[in-house]
Amino acid sequence: MLLEALIAILIFSMGILAIVGMQAAAVKASSDAKYRSDASMVANQLIGQMWAGDRTPATMQTNYQGSAGAGGAAYTAWLADVQAALPGAAANPPTVTVSLVVTNLPTNPVTTVTTSLVTVTVRWLAPGEPGTATPHSYTVVAQIA
Repeated sequence: MLLEALIAILIFSMGILAIVGMQAAAVKASSDAKYRSDASMVANQLIGQMWAGDRTPATMQTNYQGSAGAGGAAYTAWLADVQAALPGAAANPPTVTVSLVVTNLPTNPVTTVTTSLVTVTVRWLAPGEPGTATPHSYTVVAQIA
């Protein structure tokens, strides 16, 4: 009878340990999803600022991409929001590239339209991850006319 009780306690303990392990995995997955959602929000916030502001390609390159990838004035203001929203973003700064896209109109092949292809990549490290770990990343590509 004592042996049966010990075996029952052992089986019960194994079940409790499995539930605790599943709970830890669920909490980690939930926080990963939150950081990815926050990265999406700040990246789309920058795209929205680009749509609302001066959309000429040269101005967008100056304001957001800056010189030699250092980031312009609008990028610097947005960077503070990224660093506040995502852990480890200060050590892994986001990148913004603005490329020119020249297309011919289908109705009039002589007329060309210049638009900007914007790529925003946000990187972060979750709390507890070592600084040498590969950062998580979220990339958005948008064409702004």
